[in-house]
Amino acid sequence: GMKLLLNWLLSAVALMAVAYLYSGVTVASFGSALLAAFVIGLLNVLLRPILVILTIPITLLTLGLFLFVINALVFWAASEMLSGFHVSGFGAALIGSLLYSALGLCIDAVLAPARE
Repeated sequence: GMKLLLNWLLSAVALMAVAYLYSGVTVASFGSALLAAFVIGLLNVLLRPILVILTIPITLLTLGLFLFVINALVFWAASEMLSGFHVSGFGAALIGSLLYSALGLCIDAVLAPARE
């Protein structure tokens, strides 16, 4: 409930921070950030597991580094679906998703004590 909502709001803030820190990612407004954070979250739940399973051989060959590519693809896919969230290319998606993931880990660390 509340924790999920807080996580979503903080993820949107994280996305705004990524756009602020890095020119390759642009977010039109906080509303756009909320929508983008929601879509990225949804894609991570629905699409990411399938991509991870399908690319296990590549992931093993690259010692797990291919997972960064999957994260970038999810990030990029979200930007392709939304008008208020833009990523300037695959490189930008990679950097943007890395920054977003790093901020996501910080959010999880902050929210962890609040877990029921």
